Amino acid sequence: MSKIKELEQLFTKGKITRRDFITRVSALGFMAAVSPALLSSTAKAATPKKGGRFIIGITGGSTTDSMDPATLTSNMNQNVNWQIRNNLVEIDHNFNAIPELAESWDSTPDAKVWTFKLRKGIEFHNGKTMTAEDVIFSINHHLGEKSKSAAKAYLKSIKAIKADGKHEVIFELSGGSADFPFILGDYHLTICPAGTEGLEWEKGIGTGGYILESWEPGVRSFSKRNPNYWKEGRAHFDEIETLSIVDTNARTNALKTGRINYMDRVELKTVHLMKRMPGVNVSAITGTAHYTIPMRLDQKPYNDNNVRMALKLAVNREQLVKQMLRGYGEPGNDHPIAPVNKYYAKDLEQRKYDPEKAKFYMKKAGMLDHTFNLHAADAAFAGAVDAAVLMKEQAKKAGININVVREPDDGYWSNVWMKKEWCMCYWGGRPTEDMMFSVAYSDGAPWNDTLWKNDRFNKLLISARAELDKDKRRKLYWEMQEICRNDSGTIVPMFNQMVEASSDKLAHGPISGHMALDGMRTPERWWFA
Repeated sequence: MSKIKELEQLFTKGKITRRDFITRVSALGFMAAVSPALLSSTAKAATPKKGGRFIIGITGGSTTDSMDPATLTSNMNQNVNWQIRNNLVEIDHNFNAIPELAESWDSTPDAKVWTFKLRKGIEFHNGKTMTAEDVIFSINHHLGEKSKSAAKAYLKSIKAIKADGKHEVIFELSGGSADFPFILGDYHLTICPAGTEGLEWEKGIGTGGYILESWEPGVRSFSKRNPNYWKEGRAHFDEIETLSIVDTNARTNALKTGRINYMDRVELKTVHLMKRMPGVNVSAITGTAHYTIPMRLDQKPYNDNNVRMALKLAVNREQLVKQMLRGYGEPGNDHPIAPVNKYYAKDLEQRKYDPEKAKFYMKKAGMLDHTFNLHAADAAFAGAVDAAVLMKEQAKKAGININVVREPDDGYWSNVWMKKEWCMCYWGGRPTEDMMFSVAYSDGAPWNDTLWKNDRFNKLLISARAELDKDKRRKLYWEMQEICRNDSGTIVPMFNQMVEASSDKLAHGPISGHMALDGMRTPERWWFA
């Protein structure tokens, strides 16, 4: 009967469909034991209803946030961006690329030329009809010489973008890209009106399900349903209020008292108590999310791989997963590819905590007397400071000295990340290996936060991107993961489940593990039951 209870939980949380639930229970021979009320109530909840104000309490907001898609760095402006804008392509909960503003696409056999046919009659919030001109402008916005967009790394292979009439866009690439539609589903690459610049970005004009009414960076945003939204069965709320609430206890209390309806990053130390709260649902979704601890390789002594290897070996990953994640995750292996990714190197040896070997490498580097400053704030992720302190204690057994520097939460992503020599970091991950490596590990990538450069890795990245044979592609990505594990300046100690909480008055379909907050699409995909 425990299996039935497990299936009931999956069903009521929207992780499996009604048909899947009935099929699985019937196969077990226990259909008669299922309450008819469960089937009828859940079927009712699965029918979206319009109305209400959906209030989100979210981490990561900063007063330096902008609604310029090229500058999106925080959970807050990423979520608001998808409230008000759409991409050509959407990534669904099964990590598939499905049509959004593009109704279809195809490519030449070598995947060098991609043609996207646009939906007709789509209007921006200002009444302008979307055409190929807007798409070309929006993509080129990330490609300019002065652009610092993280998406620029994905788009480097574009040689030309041209329109064929008002409703067809053709991308010509310098090399084959089997994952190109996935790239156009990246949250930076939302489509905006041609000519948008300067303060016009902050108005948030898009084609999305909600219209931005007010925007206070790092504090609050407020949007209302777009009455002319083109998607059927989406954007059910009348209003969306998004609040930046960095403190976990404050978010928890806000949910408990009904001030908010949804919160990200549940405090794992007390998640068992939250599960007992009346009126609260807790979800734990496995995806591509992971914690990293990047070192800047342009600063000594991190340019020495002996130092990097010593610090990687000085981390007790199992202890971090147990104490910091409370078991809601698994150890990382110093590369960013998640077990849910298609080409995850499952046979790559798992790095273990080895103080003696760590000491050997640090002694080889001549740095046993050095004190390493590790910059941390809970803005990086909930419990980041505690994790840094725990790492400090773990490293002591290897004779390695770590000084934890506590940084302010506000402005962490603009003042600490990619600025300080060693710091705590968090990544939502990417749906494909090429995207994850391209944005954070390739030479010259805007978010290569360690400034790592490995010639073999970069050659493999180009080869794998163009390779259409899945078996050959797998071998290339497996080698890249091994190179990253052994040479890069990034410690990847843990892959975390996304543990979030919401009011039980909310309903939804299957939840995505692509990014936090149901792939950042809670405002569009959820509703009040």
